[in-house]
Amino acid sequence: MKLAVVGGGSTYTPELIDGFARLRDELPLTEIALVDPDVRRLEPVAGMARRMLARAGHPAGVVATTSVEEGVSGAQAVLLQLRVGGQAARDVDETLPLECGCVGQETTGAGGLAKALRTVPVVLDIAEKIRRHAPDAWIVDFTNPVGIVTRALLEAGHRAIGLCNVAIGFQRRFAAKLGVAPERISLGHVGLNHLTWERAVHLDGVDVLPRLLESHGEEIAQDVGLTAGLIRRLGVVPSYYLRYFYEHDLVVEEQRTKPSRAAEVAAMEATLLEMYADPSVDTKPELLEKRGGAFYSEAAVALIASLLGDRGDTQVVNLRNDGTLPFLADDAVIEVPARITATGAAALPVDPVEPLFAGLVAHVTAYETLALEAALHGGEERVSDALLAHPLIGQASLSDDLARRLVDANRRHLPWATT
Repeated sequence: MKLAVVGGGSTYTPELIDGFARLRDELPLTEIALVDPDVRRLEPVAGMARRMLARAGHPAGVVATTSVEEGVSGAQAVLLQLRVGGQAARDVDETLPLECGCVGQETTGAGGLAKALRTVPVVLDIAEKIRRHAPDAWIVDFTNPVGIVTRALLEAGHRAIGLCNVAIGFQRRFAAKLGVAPERISLGHVGLNHLTWERAVHLDGVDVLPRLLESHGEEIAQDVGLTAGLIRRLGVVPSYYLRYFYEHDLVVEEQRTKPSRAAEVAAMEATLLEMYADPSVDTKPELLEKRGGAFYSEAAVALIASLLGDRGDTQVVNLRNDGTLPFLADDAVIEVPARITATGAAALPVDPVEPLFAGLVAHVTAYETLALEAALHGGEERVSDALLAHPLIGQASLSDDLARRLVDANRRHLPWATT
């Protein structure tokens, strides 16, 4: 069984390899192809991956290549985890919006739009190569912004499912607080990628969310960056990304006083790459835990194993709405629990979404529709329209100003802006 990882030179890849090694019975891989255009990153990461698998006694071979065609050829699944422009572009995503008084975040708001503009065309080009060289492969997208990228893939007719680690992170943390195995916990998870709420936490089928909020409200609030009072009033657990909406101005103040997350990660990556280049290192460094993406490897293994093994289990993924949330169009991409089989993901029924949450979901979905139009067809006016539709921006003069700044800052990654 062959798996390809596009963006395989990421410093996070050893976390993925660790998951493959530990969960080898669930996903019996024989070959892992790491694809990345940057050989300076790819070579040390691939060497690290080989040593980790050898230490674990895993039989899979690791192929490192700069060629997408070579890497994906014959693969049963392709995992996308690329970052167009690297941490330098991310730094702009996180700092430029702050100059206009808007939150600076790589997947939310103006920064998220900039990332979509750079990323969607590249991902679609890669997906066409996958279609030609591995037509039956499943594409699992972990590349942000996952909702917009997944929608682009689905609208182009690709066999794609979007994946995020927010839900599995909540599952693991709730299980730890309750002192139970994670497998006993299922979530009433609903929304869009990076815009979700846990409306129920089922332990062996019984909703224990009220108990969790009563006993661990302060801890949960700290985890998601909100007040315990707000969470108890809402009666749900919002994802951390809701802080950018519920406490926007406070977040902007905080961001202006400290380095960007991109700067922090870039420093970590330099150190990690040095570690990976050391031939004596064959276990993932502790520093990797600070890199982000907790439990992503477990989520990726579970999803791919279910797609290829027709397991029919329930996982939280990003998929077409198709009537699941009746207040959204069918082609919107939502993030909810779904049954995973060899034919793909089928959303489970979702209880009606309360207006307080549904309104924001509908608003951000409208933005995502316009963001995808801008990413596919270009044009500063389309970029401005998407910003105007975003609930964190939504002012004409601000949208026009941000659009000009975003296009200028990303011009070398936007073919339509260089002509």
